[in-house]
Amino acid sequence: MYGVTGHDEEALRAQIREAVARIGRLREREARFVPGETQVHYAGRVFDERELQAAVDAAVDGWLTLGRHSVAFERAFARAMGRRRALLANSGSSANLLATGALCSASLERPLVPGDEVITPALTFPTTLNPILQYGLIPVFVDVEPGTLNLDAHLLEGALSVRTRAVALPHTLGNTADLDVVTAFCQAHGLRLLEDCCDALGTTWGGRAVGTFGDVATTSFYAAHHMTTGEGGMVYTDDAQVFRAAQSLRDWGRDCWCEPGVSNTCGKRFDWELGGLPRGYDHKYIYSHIGYNLKPLDIAGAVGLVQLEKLPRFHAERRANFGRLREALAPHASWLEPARSLSRADPSWFSFPVTVREEAPFGRAELVGFLEARRIETRSVFSGNILRHPAYRAIPHRVVGELRETDRVMERTFFVGVYPGLTPAMLDHMVASFRAFLDRRPR
Repeated sequence: MYGVTGHDEEALRAQIREAVARIGRLREREARFVPGETQVHYAGRVFDERELQAAVDAAVDGWLTLGRHSVAFERAFARAMGRRRALLANSGSSANLLATGALCSASLERPLVPGDEVITPALTFPTTLNPILQYGLIPVFVDVEPGTLNLDAHLLEGALSVRTRAVALPHTLGNTADLDVVTAFCQAHGLRLLEDCCDALGTTWGGRAVGTFGDVATTSFYAAHHMTTGEGGMVYTDDAQVFRAAQSLRDWGRDCWCEPGVSNTCGKRFDWELGGLPRGYDHKYIYSHIGYNLKPLDIAGAVGLVQLEKLPRFHAERRANFGRLREALAPHASWLEPARSLSRADPSWFSFPVTVREEAPFGRAELVGFLEARRIETRSVFSGNILRHPAYRAIPHRVVGELRETDRVMERTFFVGVYPGLTPAMLDHMVASFRAFLDRRPR
């Protein structure tokens, strides 16, 4: 029986890559948009044959779990974001859990502990809030700023108490709060800042990327987001202690930090003495945190490397698509209120959020129903007021103010897509549909 040489394997891989590329090109040719019949999604993956080839190539490696592609993706992502370290996880929700858990790690000089308060907006996504609750921290909810859908930074001082230890800041739908005020507040009071950038990869404040202002940041690579690995998420930080804690939590809670397939990085694998264990206990099986297994498949890392190269183009197309819709709806500003950004913000928009004003002769449900009937997907702004949901009615928390704008968003705001998969014909159909609905209304 003959073995397969390296040359043979590479030749076979080249054949596989070409076959996969042909499948990808065939699918692109088969795609055809029919207004009113073809679904106009609010989000979705934007792939060509390169992502398909990367995924198949990683699968052929046979490693499957987190490996060389994921490690390369972590390093490339950290460089692209201007952070020293990045840690790949199996979802953005897991990234939030790891980031929060890391800030609670006993390995830090002043970890967050149960009962500490974390200021965060009531307009949120559940898995931004859930880790706060899961680690025994107390969320303190504040309202969002009219028009931006983001935390009203000028409410922070009123939310402060002797128990306040952190701010958890989601950058909603690609927009951002006043980061000058937020960071000054955190610095003045010695607070940790966790940035949830799951909707906002590529957004900048004063020319600086969101995700670089806080102690730790997260993002998501779910199919709906700015770039995708199918499922996946990232924790990124400049803080070596926070990174190590997050890495330990992701990898079963173990103390070892070796990369996949590597042993004895520390040079004393059998020479540690930690906890109540006998000296020399295998460092690979010493646990310094109560952790999880939140690693991704290595296929995610391979796809992520390709998507990361396309990210600048994705940002440009999102901004252009948002501008097209905003311009089209400008004549109807007395009825519809598109989201606005602050002067120092340059959002890479996740979507096009619009609020039906109280003065409009129709409600949100009527407009949404019309668009959906024309096969244009819409979504509400995530939870609206998270405290209105059954799961959160009895959680320990504080509320500062009346959450009036949060409730308004819950009742009157929705969004449509701006993602790069939208073709000019799809955007034309969206604009025509808005106009068909609005132009028939008496003024």
